[in-house]
Amino acid sequence: MAPALDLPNSSDVTKLVVYEGHGVKGLADMGLECLPKQYIQPAEERIDMSKVVSEEFVPVIDMSNWHDQKVADSVCDAAEKWGFFQIVNHGVPVEVLEDVKEATHRFFKLPAVEKRKYSKENSPTNNVRFGTSFTPEAERALEWKDYLSLFYVTDDEASTFWPPVCKNQAQKFIRSSELVIKKLLQVLMRRLNINEIDEEKESMLMGSKRINLNYYPICPNPELTIGVGRHSDVSTLTVLLQDDIGGLYVRKMDTDRWVHVPPISGSLVINVGDALQIMSNGRYKSIEHRVVANGSNNRISVPIFVNPRPADVIGPLAEVLESGEEPMYKQVLYSDYVKHFFSKGHDGKDTVEFAKI
Repeated sequence: MAPALDLPNSSDVTKLVVYEGHGVKGLADMGLECLPKQYIQPAEERIDMSKVVSEEFVPVIDMSNWHDQKVADSVCDAAEKWGFFQIVNHGVPVEVLEDVKEATHRFFKLPAVEKRKYSKENSPTNNVRFGTSFTPEAERALEWKDYLSLFYVTDDEASTFWPPVCKNQAQKFIRSSELVIKKLLQVLMRRLNINEIDEEKESMLMGSKRINLNYYPICPNPELTIGVGRHSDVSTLTVLLQDDIGGLYVRKMDTDRWVHVPPISGSLVINVGDALQIMSNGRYKSIEHRVVANGSNNRISVPIFVNPRPADVIGPLAEVLESGEEPMYKQVLYSDYVKHFFSKGHDGKDTVEFAKI
């Protein structure tokens, strides 16, 4: 390992990590012996292991028989009571999952000058973005994570603009997951008295997709920082591929306790996003989650965010309110909701208040 790097002031760190494209991987690779001060999280944002519930786990659902009512009930119950669940035997080939994990490592091993081609300042399109932390200019403390975010428009656009070292694998993961996403949404909609998803509803539920390649390098003081802060996703659903390191924690509903989501080989983690909570009028719950930093291993994860289209207006679905149920949320332009989410640091479930009546 290289000798410890002396970075005496914040501007040096910010320049190296944010503006020169080295990311936190650059810091980790330089052999830092202690965490730079801008990554030290307030005590209340660090994970308190005394609040981790070790004897409980989010549901694991075997999707082998899609048509079994017990499977459908398990999916809907998990979406209502946990907001998170893992699925196995889901139909996405194991080689597709392994390939996209390897491609993620390949991208982050690129020299900084190559990764910087996809930064906010240099990327040829707003649909491809390499960055670090979450919203560095708005955060009280930075998060120990680098990412490549790829907004899917068309195969042609992805082939033209996505990084060559990972574009084919990321596209294949998106394509291979489409059937499982549609089936999950069909099951979830049926409990909301929507028996058929027409073209208009399908566009509302899954009209746009974003895939992120996330990299969490080894951290010198993992207990002082966080990989990703407390938040819920703004998606309809999120489909997450974990590696075998682990580190994802979910808040147990209506408590201050946290539950680890252990990696299961070949599984996908599914979570409800704010958009689905709003459209279901609060029946399905988007839940706070976060990622710890790791002092021993580099970790990667690959989430697919399944979203409404930016120009869609979302609110409680008409079928949900047919029985006379009062709407909890107003009609909101989805792009405004997302813009609000990215205008600030991670702050738990506060974003959903933006849509409340």
